[in-house]
Amino acid sequence: MAMTRLERRAAAVRRRIRADGTALEETLFQALRRRQPDMAALFERQIRIGPYLADFVAPALRLIIELDGEQHARPANAERDARRDAALEAEGYRVLRFANALVRADMAAVLDTIGAVVEERRTLPPADRNPPAPRPGKPRPRPARR
Repeated sequence: MAMTRLERRAAAVRRRIRADGTALEETLFQALRRRQPDMAALFERQIRIGPYLADFVAPALRLIIELDGEQHARPANAERDARRDAALEAEGYRVLRFANALVRADMAAVLDTIGAVVEERRTLPPADRNPPAPRPGKPRPRPARR
């Protein structure tokens, strides 16, 4: 199926972001690889989930890591991030957000947090890793009658 002009433009933007990323994203990814290579292998960078582009995604664990610059502290951006996180969580993902300043100041604490959440998510059966919520307006499945 042919892509629309808008889809081609969005794909080009995603490719550029994946290629460029931010230096801090690369720093975090390299630190993760050095500290726990098996855990780093779980994550993919700059992955599209619906209309959103996530910095790091561990699809098997339904875990997203976002690095936030100063602009995310602005009220309008914080509200947008909250709506985005709620939408992703409704799809069954857990979202971890770290301020860029924290990543720069205390990489060890960030890696410890990621490691703890990864281990927590690994111990859950796949069905319990934040199952998707029912879509608004869709009825919940009813139990079978006896």
